[in-house]
Amino acid sequence: MIQSPETEYIIQFRDVTKIYPLPAGDVVALDSINLEILPGEFIAIMGPSGSGKSTLLNLMGCLDTPTSGDLFIKGRNAGSMNDEELTALRRDHIGFIFQQFNLLPLLSALENVQYPLILKRGTKECEERCLHVLNAMELDETLYTHKPSELSGGQQQRVAIARALVNDPEILLADEPTGNLDTKTGTAIMELLLDLNRSRNETIIMVTHDPAVARYAHRIITIVDGRIT
Repeated sequence: MIQSPETEYIIQFRDVTKIYPLPAGDVVALDSINLEILPGEFIAIMGPSGSGKSTLLNLMGCLDTPTSGDLFIKGRNAGSMNDEELTALRRDHIGFIFQQFNLLPLLSALENVQYPLILKRGTKECEERCLHVLNAMELDETLYTHKPSELSGGQQQRVAIARALVNDPEILLADEPTGNLDTKTGTAIMELLLDLNRSRNETIIMVTHDPAVARYAHRIITIVDGRIT
């Protein structure tokens, strides 16, 4: 396994390019990206629609691989890892928070949080850990048995964050985490993420179009036409 010589970075891009081949012509989503992220950083990624923000986040989450260049996650070259290794990296070290929440509709709030642990451990004996994480999200205990359709947007996002944190990941990736929430609820969610960053030294990388949300971050990365400006 190729290792990064600069292992103090939790994420490192070296001349990373991502090209999507299409019938009408190749689309260069990312063009020679160089980027270093330290453990415990809180970073906002901004840019116009179609600029490459989501592609950048997908690469960080090992949901996609570079066309060229090197991407290191925790010192390991993602491009040289097989599917099994990438799956283990995503499961054990990376948490995902989505704008659409992506909760499983037939499962309760508690069961949604349990699901990643069941996949990891192959057992349902993980309720104590899940209850602890849900409690940290300040979600009323009476809602733990509710299905997602019975929860408000803010409550669903708290469950989604709990699910992302239940495997205790070092990296938390958030794609427009307040995009479907009203301003008051969005502020509460951002305060929650900020507290996670401060209290757990969680590395958080967040895509947002909202300058007010981006101000919570330590550093703002702007991407335009696949290049960091």
